[in-house]
Amino acid sequence: MPLQNLTNLFIKGGPVMWPLLAVSVVALTIVFERLFFTIREKRRRQPVAVAKIFAAAEEGDFAGAEQAGASSADFIAVILTYAIRHRSVSFSNALLQCSGLELQRFNRGISTLDTIITLAPLLGLFGTVTGMIHAFGLLGASELGAPTAITGGIAEALIATAFGLLIAMISLLPFNYLNTQLEAARQEMENVGAHLELLLLKSQKDAVQKTSGGL
Repeated sequence: MPLQNLTNLFIKGGPVMWPLLAVSVVALTIVFERLFFTIREKRRRQPVAVAKIFAAAEEGDFAGAEQAGASSADFIAVILTYAIRHRSVSFSNALLQCSGLELQRFNRGISTLDTIITLAPLLGLFGTVTGMIHAFGLLGASELGAPTAITGGIAEALIATAFGLLIAMISLLPFNYLNTQLEAARQEMENVGAHLELLLLKSQKDAVQKTSGGL
C-alpha cells in the first residue's frame, strides 16, 4: 500500500488513530526488545558449565561447583551458583530468590503486551462508535439525508476497528511465543533446583554417616 494512501486512511480513521499508533509503537518496541532478549539468552546458554556444576555437586565438591558456574552467563548456571554460594544460610530461599529475579527478566514487558492485545480492539471499537455517531449526525443535519456521506462516514469509522484488530493480531503471536519461553525457563529452573537440592541432601546425609562412622 502506498504511503500516501496509508496516511489518508490513517487520517480518515479519526482522532482515535493517534492512541492506536502509540499503542502499536509500544507493542513493536516490546516485541523486538523481547525477541532480542530471547536470542541473547539462547546464545548465553552453556550446558557444559551446568553439567560441570552438577558433576562437582554430585561428588560433594560444592566449592568446585560454585567455581564451575562463577564465570557463566547462563541463567541456569547463575541460579545454581547463587544457591550453592548461600546454601549455608538457606538453600531454598536463595534458589527461590535468584529464580524470581531471573523470571522477572523473562517476564518483562509481557504483561504490557497482554494489555495492548486487549486495549487495541477496544480503542478501535471506540473510534468506530464515535465515527458512527458523527456519521448518523449527518442524517439529521441534511434535508436529503446525505446517504452517500453517511455510508462513507460509517466506512471510515470502521477503519479504527480494523487497525485495532490488526495490532492485536500482530501482537498475539509473539505474546504466545514469549509466554512459552517464560514457562520453559520456569520449568527448567524448577527441575535443576530440585535436582541440586537432592544432591545437597545426599551430601549432607553422607557427611552425617561419615561422622557417625568415625565415632
